[in-house]
Order: sequence, then structure tokens, then C-alpha cells
Amino acid sequence: MFKKDKHSKDSVFFRDGIRQIDFVLSYVDDIKKEGDLKSERRKEFEHNLRKTGLELEIEDKTNSEDGKTYFVKIHAPWEVLATYAEVLGIKMPIKESDIPRPDKVPFSYMLGPLKLPRNVKHPHPEYFTAQFTRHRQELFLIDDKSSFFPSSSRNRIVYYILSRCPFGIEEGKKRFGIERLLTSHTYSSAYPLHDGQYWKPSEPSHPVNERYMLCQNWARFSYFYKEQPLDLIRNYYGEKIGIYFVFLGFYTEMLLFAAIVGLACFIYGLLSVHSSTRSTEICDPEIGGQIIMCPLCDLVCEFWRLNSTCLASKVSHLFDNESTVFFAIFMGIWVTLFLEFWKQRQARLEYEWDLVDFEEEQQQLQLRPEFEAMCKHRKMNPVTKELEPYMPLYRRIPWYFLSGATVTLWMALVLASMVSVIVYRLAVFATFASFVESEASLKHVKSILTPQITTSLTGSCLNFIVILILNFFYEKISAWITKMEIPRTYQEYESSLTLKMFLFQFVNFYSSCFYVAFFKGKFVGYPGKYTYLFNVWRSEECDPGGCLIELTTQLTIIMTGKQIFGNIKEAIYPFILNWWRRRKARTNSEKLYSRWEQDHDLESFGSLGLFYEYLETVIQFGFVTLFVASFPLAPLLALLNNAIEIRVDAWKLTTQYRRPVAAKAHSIGVWQDILYGMAVLSVASNAFIVAFTSDIIPRLVYLYAYSTNTSDPLKGYVNNSLSVFLVADLPNHTAPSEKRDFTTCRYRDYRYPPEDDQKYSHNMQYWHVLAAKMTFIIVMEHIVFLVKFLLAWMIPDVPKDVVERIKREKLMTVKIIHDFELNKLKENLQMDSSEFAKEVMIQENKVQLAKSTI
Repeated sequence: MFKKDKHSKDSVFFRDGIRQIDFVLSYVDDIKKEGDLKSERRKEFEHNLRKTGLELEIEDKTNSEDGKTYFVKIHAPWEVLATYAEVLGIKMPIKESDIPRPDKVPFSYMLGPLKLPRNVKHPHPEYFTAQFTRHRQELFLIDDKSSFFPSSSRNRIVYYILSRCPFGIEEGKKRFGIERLLTSHTYSSAYPLHDGQYWKPSEPSHPVNERYMLCQNWARFSYFYKEQPLDLIRNYYGEKIGIYFVFLGFYTEMLLFAAIVGLACFIYGLLSVHSSTRSTEICDPEIGGQIIMCPLCDLVCEFWRLNSTCLASKVSHLFDNESTVFFAIFMGIWVTLFLEFWKQRQARLEYEWDLVDFEEEQQQLQLRPEFEAMCKHRKMNPVTKELEPYMPLYRRIPWYFLSGATVTLWMALVLASMVSVIVYRLAVFATFASFVESEASLKHVKSILTPQITTSLTGSCLNFIVILILNFFYEKISAWITKMEIPRTYQEYESSLTLKMFLFQFVNFYSSCFYVAFFKGKFVGYPGKYTYLFNVWRSEECDPGGCLIELTTQLTIIMTGKQIFGNIKEAIYPFILNWWRRRKARTNSEKLYSRWEQDHDLESFGSLGLFYEYLETVIQFGFVTLFVASFPLAPLLALLNNAIEIRVDAWKLTTQYRRPVAAKAHSIGVWQDILYGMAVLSVASNAFIVAFTSDIIPRLVYLYAYSTNTSDPLKGYVNNSLSVFLVADLPNHTAPSEKRDFTTCRYRDYRYPPEDDQKYSHNMQYWHVLAAKMTFIIVMEHIVFLVKFLLAWMIPDVPKDVVERIKREKLMTVKIIHDFELNKLKENLQMDSSEFAKEVMIQENKVQLAKSTI
């Protein structure tokens, strides 16, 4: 009889205290019509699991905390582990490596505070490895069979069996796999156990609690500045999750360089703001105070003086100065270096984590149960020569059309919501402008909260809220529509979902920034002949200093808001959910709250948990690269966020989520192609931002072509950049009703004055500026792309020392296996000296052949 009081609640073993629990299944009794069917499925499934060699132990619901849940504990004995390790091609150690670890980085003694203890950073020595085979067991370094395979390999093997184990024949078809049973709610959950409690180490007689080690050295916010224990993460969670944290850590390290340069550019703008001729002229009562600007909206907006935008012009200079061009070019080169060095880091990781000969994970290529259920046709697989479920193209085409139409519709909805925000800004601008003018008490606020700044801030906040709402609903719809496409394998499902989610989020998060950067204020017209949105609202104008400050505002609010909201959601949502689940479950506190029940009450990480983490990082990468010319502090904000993000992800994965099933991966997959595409697009977008959104090109044209002042070449630029309009030419339906003692007003454009024969047409300076902008775009793109291609050519994908290490390891592995086979031959074969010499020669030839191929 199982004595609860004698059994440790932290135990990760069967009742005998010897056999380790590798996996847990849970279910509750179903009293509905399908209850008997589910019970029969479970009985057949568990019977077949035992036939594969797995050992099961069932905990009755009377022993569970809630009194309703049954738990099936699964243990994989040595014979099963050895068999399936060979099937999966798992590499295991055969000899301790004689290749020294890479030499220390120069000045590494200065990085001491950032380093982790050696036993945490490298918990195990490096080994030469070979694919495990049962008939060569003596070759491998097996000290203790119960601990030879790490827990991540054990749960991966068990999940491989679970995903292929049949549970009966229904409707004439063989049904199999735990995923189908979970989908039909035959089982409520399936998960591997954590090593133990995250807040205390394991007992001396138990295996090392790696979860506790991770919590102490990785999932602590006070360790935000320290390196990550990557080998420990890989050993515990598997390569697929490990490589995500390697990528996030590497990206954060590279952001440090971009953040330093961006901060230097911002400080330059801060120090030079008082020496800016443009800001000085705008703020000067004798210059900016004497320039009367044309109304910014019809009827209710008054004429205004240019010096009312004094504060905005100073803030604009912080981001729109001579360093803007330098930083745009620098980021184009930085993104190339980041991607090229990441390829090297990935290659080094493949060697260190034994992924050099990696083949695609079989779970990813396995047929989805939903695909099998919908298939009525069978087709011969040319490789396996077996009949497999097959769905003709004509059955899928309607769903592809529906999928494409849905994605297009939602993108159109994003654009419609953006237009709605534009309409809001136009309507609020006029209302706020008339309100400020009419309220005498607000006159002192007018210099700080101008109608432009107010509408820009509120519009950006409203836009961010709309983005979050649309994103929430689209996530649900995209998952549903991808299922309706009936993808064949899990890999196809993930690729299809990635395409849909990225396309939508790209439009959702970036459309408003693209609008401000490339469309706002570009098609306004001029006083007396403005363009109108829907023939009602007058098109938005940029500030006299350009639209760059508004793009900066938009980018800051959306980027910062997304990062704060994302971190709060990731940290608080699973915490509250787990607390509530535990609160509901623990009805009888005197009963044993066992290890498997504690993990059962945690949130499931899910098969798409990592997908959303990558998506979040890639969207942030877009903010850092696509619009960085307008906001040099973007890399710094991303750096600060990622330092927190790594610890938030580590904390929730270690303490708030069930342990995910370990899986292999040798790269970040399709996300790498997306990053390359965004890197190319970022060069073009930043070139256009500098040319058309920033004010730097018009200033340079004035400096070199139109300025007549040798001592201060930019003096008079503000007056030169504003065209003159005759107030009498304003149509009655647009002119304000106020009395005025001036006959002309100014507006931002390069047009002929009213007394000219070609009045209000674009003058020659407009075409000079436009030509300069186009020239700048072509020159900048060619320079950056040339440097990109040169760097890509110069930096090898695989570092030379890694190539040499791989060759050395292959050679040593062949030699070790050769020596083993030779010794085995000596022991097992009783032959005369001539036969033995002949066999030795054959083996030696094999080694020489292996050397030549290496």
C-alpha cells in the first residue's frame, strides 16, 4: 500500500524510490457519452506503452489534491532508452576531449563581474561523442546507467514513443499519438517533470537539481548583467529552447555597440542644440516672432507666429542633426555585422552542442493528427514505400483562398484603423486649436502643448491601443485559419503560421510609422489649394522643422509601450493563473501535494511558446533597424528591455511553466531569413527617412547652393525654407474670421511668391532639393550595400578554429571507434596470426580512408 506520509512530496521517483519519473499523463473521469470511449482509448494506449517496454505507475484520484485527477507516471528503463537513443541518433560521450576550450578574450579579467562560476557555465567537461549504438555500449563512458542519459534526452525519447504509440482502430483507420489523445481530451495533459523545487537544492542522495541551479544563476533579476549558463539551459530544456536564449543574448550583446553610438549621437544633439542656427532663428522674437504662418486648419485655426514652435524645434534638433546621416549609415553596417557574426556564433554552437550532422527533428516532420483525420486518400511514399495519408490539391485550394482573403482583410482593417486615427488627429487638431485660442487660462500652456504636439501624442497612444486590440483578435483568427488549411506536418503548420503572423504584425506595428515617415505632409498642397481626405478633412502638415520629431514620438510610444506591456503580460499572466489554479485545487491541505501535481498546476508552455518569443524579438529588431535614423535611442531602449526580457523569460520558464519537452534545432530557422529581409529593407527605409523626413538635405542644399553668409552659412535658412502666400488669395470657406493687419502668411514649401508670373508653382530650389534627396538615397544605399557585401564576403560563415576542431573531432572519433573494434576483434575472434593481420590491415585502410575524406 502507498503510504503518503512516508513518500517525499518532492520525489521524482516511483513508489519504490528507484525508478525515475520521465513523463506524466493526467486525466479526469468523463461522465458524458464519450466517457467509455475515452476510457477504452486510455486502456489500449497504456497497454501498448507497456508493450514498448515503458513502465507505468498510476496514481488514483483519491491520492490527488483535488480528488478528481488521475496521474499516470512513466519510466523508461535502460533497454528502452538504449534502443530509442540509437533510433534518434543521439550522440553520447566516448572520451574526454583533448581540444582545449577557446582562448580567453582579451581583457577578460575586466569582465570578471559578468562571468558565472566555472561549474555553472560548464557543468560537464567536453567529450568526443558518437551516435549511441547498443552493440558498442562498452565504447561509451557509462558510469551509471540510471544517470547516463540526461533528463532532457530521457523525456525526448519518451515523447517520441508517446507520439507514435497506437490506441486503437476507429472508422477503419489506425489511430496513434498522444497529441490526438490530448486534442480529444482523453488525457488532459502530458508533460515531463521538473527536477525538483526551484527554491531549494535536491537531497544529497538524489540527482542534481538543475532547475534550482538555473533559478539561482539565471532566473534572477539581480543577475541581469551576467552571462547566461547556456550549457545548463541546453542540458535541461534541449537545444531548441537553448538556441533561442543564445540568439537573444547575442543580439543583446550586439545592441550594446549600437546603443553606445546612438547615445553618443543623442548627446551630440543635446550639446549642439543651443548652437543650432535653425532653432535659434525660430525662437528669436525678431525672426521667428515676426514670421506669420498660414492657418493649419480651415476656419477655426488662426494665423500663428513661428516662434510658438520654439520648444518643438529644439526637441527636433536632438534627433535631426548632422549625426543622423552618420548613424543611419552606421546602423546599415551594424546590422550586417550582427547577421554575419551570428552565423559564426551559430556555427560554433553547432560544434559545441554536437549538431554538426544534425537532421531535421522527426517530431517536426511527423504527420499531424488533424491532417490524418481529414484525409480519405492514400498515396505511396517514394522513400518509405508505404501508403500515407494524402490530400489532393483541389481539396486545399478553397482553404488557401479563405486564408489569403482573411489575412488581406485584416491587413485592410489595420490600414482602416490607421486612417481612423488620422481622421481623429485632424478632427482633434481643429477642436484643440480653437479651444486653446478661446480659453485665456490656457495661453501659458500653448507654448508647450501646441496642437501639433497634443494630437501627435494622443494619436500615437490611441494607435498603440488599437494595435494591441487588433493583435489580440488576429492571433486567435490566424491560429484557426492555419488549422483550416490542414497542414501536413508540424513544420508546415509552424511555417504557415509564421508567415501569417509576421505579415500581419509587420503591417500592424509599422504602418503608422511608415505613414508618418513617408506620407504625412508630403501631399498637402498649399494655402488656397489644399488636398482633402474624403473631401472633408484637410491633409496633415508637418511641423516647420519636418516630420521627424513626430516619427520619433510615434516610434517611442509604440516601441516602449509594446515592450512594457509584453514584459508585464509575460510575467504577471502565468503567475496569476498558476496562483488561482493552486488555490482552487488545494481543497484538502492534509493530503500530499506531490511533485507531479505541483507541475500539473503550472501553465503549459505549449508548442508555439517559442514561436511568440521569436516573433516579439523580430518585431523589436524591426523598430531598431527600420526607423532608427529618426530615433538613435531605439537600440538603447531595446538593450534595456532585452536585459529584463532574458530574466523574465528565464523566470517564467523555470518557475511558472511546466517543463517543455526537449527538442533539437541547429538554427533559428525561418526567422533568420526574415531578419535578412528586414536588414535589406532597413537600408532603404533609413535612406528615405534621412532624405524625405529629416530636414538635413534641404539644409545642406541651402548651405552649399543658396547661402550668401560666409561667417554663418545657415543663417537665413528658416526664412528661405518658407514660401509666401497672399492672404487675400485664401478662399472664404478656409480663411479664419479674425481681423488682421498683415497681407501675407508663410508656409513650408519651395514655391514662387504671389507677385511672380508662375505664382505658387514649385520653384527651382524645390527641384534642386528633390534631386539632392534622390542622389543621397542612391549614394547611401550603394555605399551601405557595397560595405555589406564586402563584409559578408570577408567574414567566413564558419570560423577557421571551428573548422579545425570539427576535423579533429571527426578524426579522433574514427580512431577511437577503430581502436575499440580492433580490441573487440582481438577478444572475440580466435584466429591465426595471418588472418588477424589481414583484418588489422582492413581496419587501418578504413581509418586512412576516413582521414582522406576529412
